[in-house]
Amino acid sequence: MLKAGKLDSDLLKEIVFDKITYRNDDVKVRPGIGEDCAVVDFGQYECVMSTDPITAAVNDIGRLAIHITCNDIASNGVEPLGIMLAVMLPEGTTEDDVEHIMGQAAKTAAEIQVEIVGGHTEITPAVKQPVIVSTAIGKALADTSQNGNDMEAGDYIMMTKAVGLEGTGIIACDHEKRLADLLTDEEITRAKTFLDLVSVVKEGVAAGKVGTHGMHDITEGGILGAVWEMCQISRKGAQLWEETIPIEPETEKICKTFDIDALRLISSGSMVIIVPPDMKEAMERAMAYAGVRLSIIGRVEEEEYGVKLLSCSGENCEIQPPGADEIYKVV
Repeated sequence: MLKAGKLDSDLLKEIVFDKITYRNDDVKVRPGIGEDCAVVDFGQYECVMSTDPITAAVNDIGRLAIHITCNDIASNGVEPLGIMLAVMLPEGTTEDDVEHIMGQAAKTAAEIQVEIVGGHTEITPAVKQPVIVSTAIGKALADTSQNGNDMEAGDYIMMTKAVGLEGTGIIACDHEKRLADLLTDEEITRAKTFLDLVSVVKEGVAAGKVGTHGMHDITEGGILGAVWEMCQISRKGAQLWEETIPIEPETEKICKTFDIDALRLISSGSMVIIVPPDMKEAMERAMAYAGVRLSIIGRVEEEEYGVKLLSCSGENCEIQPPGADEIYKVV
């Protein structure tokens, strides 16, 4: 029996990626561990595409369905332009429920200026709660999208905002009663607002203009999973410094309450940005101008170094491949 959450990396490669054998010459970037976007040659332009499901959230599923794949497009330094939604809803769903979900999706899409260009909606006994699979597309000039293959030893590993924003927001919105005796009303309210921060389109596009050696939005598996996946793409190692990784106090409290590792908690709204040393100051200026918090959390190393985390206690631990996200301990 497989556990809830994404397939682990070895299994994903063995029973999914290795089964895909046909290749089209127009495809420039193909599926891989940590590779969220496909890139297709359109002559003067390239089309960047990504697809993702929302399965762990209920109350904010319409909003998150827009952000999750648009964030993937932005991780290539590209502005998303269109999105399609496949909406599967359980029996018992009402018209008001559908209106609420699609109202959220439409409002969020308008805020980040991406058009909902199609999709599918149905009521089905195959699901127990709402599930949305979204597919976003973006357009860039040929050979201008960012790619993690460019990572080099000595590059800075930076991240925007803080870890666990999406996970914290989902738990606060969907499990408020469980938190009532553990957090103050003000803390719960603030934790809910973290879902207002889950877009990385602004920082992704801004970073793309400066130039990077790769970006990755931090989704399932958290910051440790995101960096591990980037190292697989680039065949590089990494050294992360736990004491420099930003975390909000509400996230710390919720993670302690549910025995969750914040560094492996779903963190849409935060972006890993790999920056060459000579671009460090330019990137800091770009993020300051965009009004986005930016932290240096580690350094890229050669592959033989491995992928490691220097903990606050001083222990240098090997980072393991991402498994089921920590949020499944709650939802």
